[in-house]
Amino acid sequence: MSGNDTLARLAAVIDARRGGDPDKSYVARLFSKGGDAILKKVGEEATETVMAAKDGDRDKVVYEVADLWFHTMLLLAHFDLRPADVLAELERREGLSGLEEFAARKLKTREGEGT
Repeated sequence: MSGNDTLARLAAVIDARRGGDPDKSYVARLFSKGGDAILKKVGEEATETVMAAKDGDRDKVVYEVADLWFHTMLLLAHFDLRPADVLAELERREGLSGLEEFAARKLKTREGEGT
């Protein structure tokens, strides 16, 4: 079983619970509160991940990254995106140096601004 399978199963669970009863489902509750609530949770989890890393606690880093990934998947679902969309982007970048990728994004941004 691969990580892709795990992410796909989790995405299916999120989809199934998204429109559920907010009193019985954490996922449904966050979706009922709207995009800002989901964004707030992603921010909180990102901060907790950084704090765990600063503390050097490997187990806590894994725990917090799992929370961050979960809430990021809620964000993806909010935009009707799937983990496969992110994986496709990572695959597109594979083999590019980080500097090449950054330069390409910077050029694309400038072209979009008409400069």
